[in-house]
Amino acid sequence: MTTPTTTGPPPRGLRDFYENPAVPVASGTPRSLRQARMLARALSSPATAGPQTILDIGCGDGTAAATAAPLLPGHRVIGVDWSQDALRRARTRIPYAVRGELTGGGLPFASGSADAVLFSEVIEHLVDPDAALDEIRRVLRPGGHLMLSTPNLAAWYNRGLLLAGVQPVFSEVSLRGIHGRPGKEVVGHLRLYTARALREFVAASGFTVVRLEGAPFHGVPRPLRPLDRLACARPQLASILLLHARRT
Repeated sequence: MTTPTTTGPPPRGLRDFYENPAVPVASGTPRSLRQARMLARALSSPATAGPQTILDIGCGDGTAAATAAPLLPGHRVIGVDWSQDALRRARTRIPYAVRGELTGGGLPFASGSADAVLFSEVIEHLVDPDAALDEIRRVLRPGGHLMLSTPNLAAWYNRGLLLAGVQPVFSEVSLRGIHGRPGKEVVGHLRLYTARALREFVAASGFTVVRLEGAPFHGVPRPLRPLDRLACARPQLASILLLHARRT
């Protein structure tokens, strides 16, 4: 998942965890492409003219921004992350990458200066997601676009796992190891959302929800991937939630 360290300096244990180069800081290409296509459609509106400024907040190693850039020609994509290690890697992939925090001193951008924000698999890592969306709303212009993605607590396989008494995929009970669920990587998830919860949360934060889509998860075992792609037709069952909202 994309690196979550855009929230201000976390407790020392979390700081060390997120600066560890072994912690994954990129998510799958299918999600990045679907999200970029959603943003490209939004920016192709007749009401949107000229080059737009897009902030990729929690850009991680820059993979998602680099994947999206060819679909957003003429627009400026700026990667933002708290982690210095992630930024070093991001600068090898994208022209602009700056350090920024969603809390504390806030992002290094003027109010209303961004036309769109990519917020890809970051919110599930945050201690204070409310403050994060407040800061994103500040830097977005009125009517600006928020493209948020996050794992789905109610993904099709998680429903079956819970019935069997197994910890859901994406959920974590420790920063040191995986306990009670499938998977091998610890990525630091603190919060998980269903489609309904995500819609309600974003709307309560001063945004109008435009669209919700689903995306597959690159960690699904290969034999189950066709089923995972099929589930994308029903966002409530999809592995990843892709939400498009506009600042009110």
